[in-house]
Amino acid sequence: MSRESRAFGILAPLAAVLVLLGAWELAARWDVLSDALGIEPFLIPAPSEVAEALWVDRSLLAEDSLVTAVEIVLGLAIALLVGLGAALALHASTVLRRAFLPLLIASQTIPIIAIAPILVVWFDYGIGPKLAIVALICFFPITVNGLDGLRSVDPGLRRTMLTLRASPAQILRRVELPSALPFVFSGLRIAAVVAVIGAVFAEWAGSSSGLGHLILTAQGQLQTARVFAAIVCLSALALALYGAIALAERLICPWAREEEIR
Repeated sequence: MSRESRAFGILAPLAAVLVLLGAWELAARWDVLSDALGIEPFLIPAPSEVAEALWVDRSLLAEDSLVTAVEIVLGLAIALLVGLGAALALHASTVLRRAFLPLLIASQTIPIIAIAPILVVWFDYGIGPKLAIVALICFFPITVNGLDGLRSVDPGLRRTMLTLRASPAQILRRVELPSALPFVFSGLRIAAVVAVIGAVFAEWAGSSSGLGHLILTAQGQLQTARVFAAIVCLSALALALYGAIALAERLICPWAREEEIR
């Protein structure tokens, strides 16, 4: 990618964000949005008011962001272990794949907001239900992408390994796992974004801290600027996690990057 293309890739979304924020600021200041929606002006804070809330409530937001970040990272780690294990098991056994793949797909139709209070009852108000909900949301994209990666190996390459009398474990370690890793990272990037939603749902179901809890209490007090400030923190967490996973992918799977450049 040329330097001009890279600069355009950074400046274009930045300019779009600035234009949207400018339009939002003017519409909020002139009560255009509140008049159009027929609601009180304080329910639609201007970006400058959200920025002020970010600064004034910085200590509170930092403490709650740390709580939510821990829930997201630990839940994602559990989802990675469970998802990889499930992908390997489904890849190794046709019987398991036929028996459990439909159940895995059906598990994603479960409304998390409905079962979250039940998980709180099962695991109490500690971090347990938060991790369970984040892991439940995140493991599916990791499992499906991992399984696709394991099955994407060139059949000719697998036959070559068999002619060299490689064992199934050697084929898995030398051919299938390297092929599956870029797919696993794709699933992880998707999971990193939805993990934020899972953590918020979990905190809404029962918690005394975290950004989801902060949003819930701020809504009750009609502090809309604080609500938007918490949402900005959630977005920053998702972007940071997404970037960290993308960086890890470049370091662990350099061959995927080379194929992308070609």
